[in-house]
Formats: sequence, structure tokens, C-alpha cells
Amino acid sequence: MGRWRAATNFVARIVAAKSRSIPQTPLHKIHIFSSSSSVQPRIQFLNFRSFSAAPATYPQYVDDFEYKNNAHKLTDDEEIGIIPVKAYFLCTSIDLKRMQAENSADVLPSSSRSPNHIALRFLNLLSQNSARGFGEKTNSCSYMVVFQYGSAVLFNVEDDDVEYYLQIVRRYASGLLREMKKDDYAVKEKPLLVEDMQGGADHIVLKKLDTDSIRIIGSVLGQSIALDYFVSQVDGMVEEFAGINREMEKTGTFTMDRKKLFQLVGKANSNIADVILKVGLFERSEIAWRDAKYAQILEYLREEYEVSQRFGNLNFKLKFVEHNIHFLQEVLQNRKSDLLEWCIIVLLAVENVVCIYEIVRDSTAIPM
Repeated sequence: MGRWRAATNFVARIVAAKSRSIPQTPLHKIHIFSSSSSVQPRIQFLNFRSFSAAPATYPQYVDDFEYKNNAHKLTDDEEIGIIPVKAYFLCTSIDLKRMQAENSADVLPSSSRSPNHIALRFLNLLSQNSARGFGEKTNSCSYMVVFQYGSAVLFNVEDDDVEYYLQIVRRYASGLLREMKKDDYAVKEKPLLVEDMQGGADHIVLKKLDTDSIRIIGSVLGQSIALDYFVSQVDGMVEEFAGINREMEKTGTFTMDRKKLFQLVGKANSNIADVILKVGLFERSEIAWRDAKYAQILEYLREEYEVSQRFGNLNFKLKFVEHNIHFLQEVLQNRKSDLLEWCIIVLLAVENVVCIYEIVRDSTAIPM
């Protein structure tokens, strides 16, 4: 009897050591025996899972279980979430000073000395599905970057909530457009990313999306959507001058008055001034200047959205418009010169007629 009890204790220690390496889940447990166990040691030692034709709902082997858990863990770590980004161009000017003063509780402090934008942070109190991305601390926040020239870029905002945030911007906007421009983008967070950033189709992958990244991404998207508006304006002028040129080709003249031409001149000049001065395509970013990783994001997005190439195309179209304006101005000036010349000719003719009449009258007068 003593030998059997000693053998039972030895087997119980072996099984207890094995049970420590197996996860204690409700579906997979191995009992630990003691010397006082009333169950037959033979049955507990041969604790095999019964065979079944149905697929197992838990791993048969510890190695398989650990492998699947590790694979799932890597997948979760690689990508935390996708943050939607929406860019809008809804007006030609926004009063940032008044907006900042009336929404000071939501405005994020800026490190730039003279920014042409403000960034605001809001708690997601509207949609239940808006809390995503931004790590663990900011997953309940939405961000909005508003630019003086009329762009607004929204981060982590659902489609149903967009109008709420745009209404905030419209309160401080002037020159509202009949149809605003829109563009969509996305940011993916991957903390285990080796590089600082990685590009993709309509998205960018970052280790972490912080407020400086939001400002950099928002600046490029805001400039891009503003460029779309200015390009459409210049395209309208190009089409109008193309129609004038086709009319001149058929009739040999054109019917544009001087006032209309001056309006086109002012429109062309204001567009190029807004692109260079307000939008600030060629201004240096202080955030990118201080940190190389933000400079890399800035350069990638500018290349992705072809900002320089699009400005070059816009400048080419404006030169075409400028060339046509100069040509039409010369034509109108020549018309004016011709009119003045005819007026002078008529006045000289009238003066000659008056002189001839006086001479004739004096010659036919009867001397007293």
C-alpha cells in the first residue's frame, strides 16, 4: 500500500508540472492530484481527450495554441486603426482671430509665430463609431484644421457629423462658395513600423498620429483642395478666352467691352496672388524645419498630390490668360486711338468748313 501511495505522489507531481505550461481555459484543464485524492489514479493519469468527428473548438497541442495567439498578436500590433481625413474648400476667407477667440477651449496651442491656420480638438460626442485610432489616449477625439484662405480639414469625423463641424467654420467665413470642393484621405497607425512613415494608395502609414502630424497633413490637403478651386477658376477664364479667339477666327473682330476685360484682368491677378500669398505654397513649414520626420511626411504628401506640378500647370494657364489679356488690351487701345483720330479729323474738317464759309462771306459782302 505504501508503494502505491508513493507512486501516486510521483505521478501527481509530474502532472502538476505539465499543467503549469498549459493555459488554464474553461475548455482545456488538467487536474492536479494529491495523495488524498479519492479518484482512481489510473483514470486521472490517462486524461485523454475523447476522439470526435466534429472540429475541435480549442487547440489540441500547446504549440498550436501559442502559435495562433502570437500570430494574432502581431496582426493587432501592426495596425491599430484607420483615421479618415476629409478636406473641404468652402469659402475664400475665414476670420481666424475671431474663431480662435470664441473657441479658445478647443484650440490647440501653436508653435508657429504667424500661422495661417488654427487646429481644434473636439470630443466625439456625436457618433458612437467615431472613436478609432489615435492610440489609447486620444481615441475619443476629432480634430479640425482651419485655414485662412478657406480650407477645413477634418480628422476622425464620420460622414454624418461633417455638417456639424462645417457649420462652425461657416460662422466665421466670407465669400461662401455655391459648391464646395471635397477630397478624402486616410491615415493608418502602425506602432511597429520600422520607418517614420510609409505611403500607400490614398493613405499614409505612421507610427503615431500626433498634433504636429495633423498640422502637416492638414496643410498639404488644404493647399491641394484650394488649388483645385483656383484651377477651376482659371480653367473658366481659359475657356472664355478660347471662345473669344474662335469668334475672332470667324468674324475677324470681337465684341468684348473694356469693363469686362478689366474684370478678367482683376480675376486673374487675384487668383495668382491668393495662390502665392494666402495659400502659401512656397512658405517654409516650421514644424518640418525642426524635425526631419515631419519634413519627410511633408515632402511625400506634396509629391503624392503633385502640388508643384499642379501649380506649374496653373501658372502656365495664367500666362495664356495674361497673353490674351495683353492682346485684347492692345486691340481696345487701338480702337480708342482710332476713335480719337477720327474725332480730330472731324474737328479739323469742321474748322476748315467754318474758315471757308467766313472767307466766302467776307468776299461777297457789298462795300459801303
